[in-house]
Amino acid sequence: QRQMCIRDSYLKHHRKVLYYNLFTSGKLHVHLADTEKQATILFSAGKELAKKENVTEELKATDIMLWVQKMNNIRERVIEVVNAEVVFV
Repeated sequence: QRQMCIRDSYLKHHRKVLYYNLFTSGKLHVHLADTEKQATILFSAGKELAKKENVTEELKATDIMLWVQKMNNIRERVIEVVNAEVVFV
């Protein structure tokens, strides 16, 4: 839901012609829903990244601060990819 709002705002302010074309053709909501779907797929890659980088429940149990640090790093990288490839294009 959040990515839809960000994309909507981005289109309104930076891609006005595309925004109004989508709006007047009745395709804006479909476009925003598709954006959210793509973002959700990319966000699910964060779980795979955590597994690949050995950020496990065992690490969480033994060193919570390291686990939080690594999970925050993964989350930020995924957000950066989503924004670059889905939201701000």
